[in-house]
Amino acid sequence: MANRFLRWFLILVIVVPVAWTSFTLWWSYSEGDRAGVLQKFSRKGWLCKTYEGELALYVVSGVAPEIWSFSVRDDAVAAKLQSLVGERVRIRYSEHVGIPTNCFGETPYFATSVELVDPVPATMAPGPTAPVPTGETVAPAP
Repeated sequence: MANRFLRWFLILVIVVPVAWTSFTLWWSYSEGDRAGVLQKFSRKGWLCKTYEGELALYVVSGVAPEIWSFSVRDDAVAAKLQSLVGERVRIRYSEHVGIPTNCFGETPYFATSVELVDPVPATMAPGPTAPVPTGETVAPAP
């Protein structure tokens, strides 16, 4: 009787969490693309090292961008992203909801591919920008 209880207990403690984690990593809740300026990309973590990035999504120039955080599990995609920091990119991602640990990534969004879109326009570049002349001249004050 005790042996049977121990067997079921081990199944519940080991098999069910492993099955759930495998399912959440395999099943994709959503997939899509995001484009913006790759602002940050790093490998971080105390015990579980993961690749994490931030994409600045500019809607209108002059307005603060929305920051979208994502994780990367593929080393080839991570190497390509590392070389594109500061560039305008399109990231293909899949969203995995319910992953029980952050050892696979700190976000539910996992980048699956990346491509360079085009160089960052001067109006979207980070940092101060000079006003664009409109062609009007202003007479100096007397």
